[in-house]
Amino acid sequence: MTPGTTGFPAASTQTPGTVAAPAEAADAPVAAPRPGRDRYLDVLRAVALLRVVVYHVFGWAWLTLLFPSMGVMFALAGSLMARSLKRPAAGVIRGRIRRLLPPMWAFAVVVLPMMFYLGWGPVKEDGVWWFLKLANYLFPVGAPPYPWHSGDQAGLLESTWAGQAVGPLWYIRTYLWFVIASPVLLWAFRRLPWVTLLAPLGATAVIGTGLVTIPGEAGNAIGDFAVYGSCWILGFAHHEGMFRQVPRYITVSVAAAVMAFGLWWASGHLTADGWDLNDIPLAQAAWSFGFCVILLQYSPSWQELPRRLARFDPLITLANNRAVTIYLWHNLLILSTIFVIDLLFEIPGVDPTYSGLIEDWYTVLMVIAVWPLIALMIVAVGWVEDVAAKRRPRLWPDGRTRGRAAPARARSHRH
Repeated sequence: MTPGTTGFPAASTQTPGTVAAPAEAADAPVAAPRPGRDRYLDVLRAVALLRVVVYHVFGWAWLTLLFPSMGVMFALAGSLMARSLKRPAAGVIRGRIRRLLPPMWAFAVVVLPMMFYLGWGPVKEDGVWWFLKLANYLFPVGAPPYPWHSGDQAGLLESTWAGQAVGPLWYIRTYLWFVIASPVLLWAFRRLPWVTLLAPLGATAVIGTGLVTIPGEAGNAIGDFAVYGSCWILGFAHHEGMFRQVPRYITVSVAAAVMAFGLWWASGHLTADGWDLNDIPLAQAAWSFGFCVILLQYSPSWQELPRRLARFDPLITLANNRAVTIYLWHNLLILSTIFVIDLLFEIPGVDPTYSGLIEDWYTVLMVIAVWPLIALMIVAVGWVEDVAAKRRPRLWPDGRTRGRAAPARARSHRH
């Protein structure tokens, strides 16, 4: 990736979303957590979303090592999908797609007119195909298109804003593929668990290293599917109780060895962004796989948050209830902070010293300013997630009762 002028990477086919986020959060309740819901998984998803937003502000490559958010979110989604597939597969897939698409449509209703207004139009070389590709904003079997340059550098948004705003939609496409493929993948996993679990890593070793090149959008989609496929299937293993059947020291040792391989491979394939694993597919696949193995092996099935985390219960619940909204909009909102922060320079009589401080702390101000904007977007369009899930719409579903926080839960339960 090439860092943008805002301090975070421009979009690529492997944009970490690296955020969201994630459509698997559609299983989250609107009210307080129900008995039996695994709050440990909710905490992991909330941390993943936080890391995604921070990464897209600062662009720190080491964050992809500290917490591989996309691998974690796909693993959590795989676990929830395996649980849901106790019901007829066709109904489960329809439900997942129904919950995923309306929030994306709400995003497209805002972003597409902006791109058209700033000069985007049909590409002569694409012909009719350009119009057909726009259908990916309705049903993202491929990556929705966007202009490489939109507007101008002197405008409110830099010329690459469209790519940065739309780039995270690769996650929506990949999630959709996993949802559709899950009945077959789960069938294969129950018959050949180790082969099914490790096959995506093998596919990444072939596709992600250039041994086999699949051109165009199909190559990007298949590559993403392979990189995160083992994480998704790890979610199956978690739900099926596979981690209880293997001694912990074995799983941790194997996971550490796979992660070490990922680091070794990355060290010999560093890009302009250094250790950013999003640009090194095989390293990303290996590191994310090992990281998720350890997280799921030590997974305490919390029905309630432990005392130390109970104070964050409303934020964790809100993040899970609005994960799709946060993920879809966070990049565009990060870009919007530039306009907000630049207003500080317009205050009459501002001392030049303070102007220098604003410039020095610009990215810190961005990460501070983006959260109120995300909160506004949750109120403005987050309710679409409820409508898509056939729930009663709520503006701020943090699990609290009206005007009063739900009682803190102090005990944790390990199954």
